[in-house]
Amino acid sequence: MLVAVVPVKNEASSIKRVIQNLLTVPVDLVIPVLNGCNDRSEQIVRGFPARLVQPLVFAEALGIDIPRAVGAIRARTLGAQTVLFVDGDMDGDIVKVLRELAAAVTTKGVDLTLTNCYPAGELVRLSDLASYLLEMRLTLNRELGLAQLIGPASPSHGPHAVSRKFLTRIPLRELAVPPVALVLTAQKGLKIGVEATIAHRHLGSPFRSPVHARRIAETIIGDCLEALNLTRGLPRERSLNGVTYLGYHTERRFDLLEAFSLLEG
Repeated sequence: MLVAVVPVKNEASSIKRVIQNLLTVPVDLVIPVLNGCNDRSEQIVRGFPARLVQPLVFAEALGIDIPRAVGAIRARTLGAQTVLFVDGDMDGDIVKVLRELAAAVTTKGVDLTLTNCYPAGELVRLSDLASYLLEMRLTLNRELGLAQLIGPASPSHGPHAVSRKFLTRIPLRELAVPPVALVLTAQKGLKIGVEATIAHRHLGSPFRSPVHARRIAETIIGDCLEALNLTRGLPRERSLNGVTYLGYHTERRFDLLEAFSLLEG
């Protein structure tokens, strides 16, 4: 069974197209994880047949990446063999990318397949902070011996997919800190690859604000630092050279994730 997990927080303007794209792949089931929504997102999602789209609804916002972990737990419970992860605002023309990711798992045996969101020519557009973020991602991938294989690709950015083996061998709580999940996947000897390429600007994600961009970057930099420290057998700290990179990390509701995990068994 091919399942798609879609984090959703006030995505009324995009979620219909996102789900339509996924059903075109086609996937067997879409699990939108609605959290903290106060717009029409839930109404739109429930307009699809229940056999194809089965939302999980949380009154409170779960924070960045927690919905991905929640959805993965439900997908594992349902017996999913492959899980696609796509954010609820990625309403670009990405069906080809989604098919490539799914095929990498189902036909090539890849356990964690990523998207290259910075193909040739895109790197010149980056701000200093974004360049530093990419360097941190590349540093982690070098540490894992993956740099030549996947470059700076990361499960923090872009659609990606995982196998049943991933779902059963990696603690799904760690999907809430994606670079840590990448480290654990490598340490378990699971197969990692980049099987799709699309420029970030073609994903459909809207421009939000410079403040949001900075906090996202700081979140992922901190996540990479956690992952690097884990790789080196050190405490999972988020500081470097006297700077602590939190971003949105403090808004991650690990308590709600743990409660949901206990309910799912």
